Amino acid sequence: MTILVTGIAGFIGHAVAAALATRGERVVGIDNLNDYYDPALKRARLADLAGRFGGAIEFVEGDIADADALDAAVAARGVDRIVHLAAQAGVRYSLENPRAYVRSNLAGHVNVLELARGLRVRHLVYASSSSVYGGNRDLPFSVEDRVDHPVSLYAATKRSNELLSESYAHLFRIPQTGLRFFTVYGPWGRPDMAPWLFTSAILEGRPIKVFNNGAMRRDFTYIDDIVAGVLAALDRPPADDRAIKPGGSSTPHALYNLGNSAAEELSRFIAAIEAACGRAAIREMYPMQPGDVSATYADITASARDLGFNPATPMEQGIRRFVDWYRAQYGG
Repeated sequence: MTILVTGIAGFIGHAVAAALATRGERVVGIDNLNDYYDPALKRARLADLAGRFGGAIEFVEGDIADADALDAAVAARGVDRIVHLAAQAGVRYSLENPRAYVRSNLAGHVNVLELARGLRVRHLVYASSSSVYGGNRDLPFSVEDRVDHPVSLYAATKRSNELLSESYAHLFRIPQTGLRFFTVYGPWGRPDMAPWLFTSAILEGRPIKVFNNGAMRRDFTYIDDIVAGVLAALDRPPADDRAIKPGGSSTPHALYNLGNSAAEELSRFIAAIEAACGRAAIREMYPMQPGDVSATYADITASARDLGFNPATPMEQGIRRFVDWYRAQYGG
């Protein structure tokens, strides 16, 4: 049988598809290759997958917000599981282009749910986000926390995904797992995120923008640890046994945090990049940005217990791998 990976040309989608193919799974991936950031990077990820795995991974260019395109991507391919990672990403961009989030994250998610319903899939795993916790002051963030006050449109769409999935699990008994990712970084990462922005600036001698005057903490999570959590979740669909699942549902729908379970100071993160680059950063201080939060910190008790999730990559090691990859790709 075949696993559908939406957003396969994205950072996490590329890594998940590679891990699935490595263990012998057949993968079909869909991605619209939009220009939120340079599509050349997305095509490079696809080329990497094709070069390493050949026909074990099939790519279809299409938009999940287009139901017909999504249906065509899986037609006659024997899809029995879905890893849904496609979304319009970015907290700050949601202030500029909110309709992109409604299209990709809301309409797209409903289309994936309808696809799962029609195919009667064994399991749908989908990406949520630590952003759903909003301005929650109780740390670490637990999947049992109330998440009713999103501070960005992006967060609101991700919380909406969880609620839509809950309704489909209740009505149609579709086994689903939502994964709240915490600040994922590593090789092949996104150019709009801090590791890339800081590394490129430091290597080129440009200033870096440090928001909230550096008083930020993030649960930085290395890509390999995230991928291990995604595959562990995929292999463990929640039972339709009326028992209460993580996140509070009695349907076959569970929610888990996938984070490093360590809220690191931004200053330490920058220092790790400086050490890996062998150069000091030029810092420019800025206030907190609209929609941003001062800290993220994952309680992974449930994901450790149920999924065996155990992030094992120290931040300094992960940053060094990213910087080495960046230099190999772009110099510096």
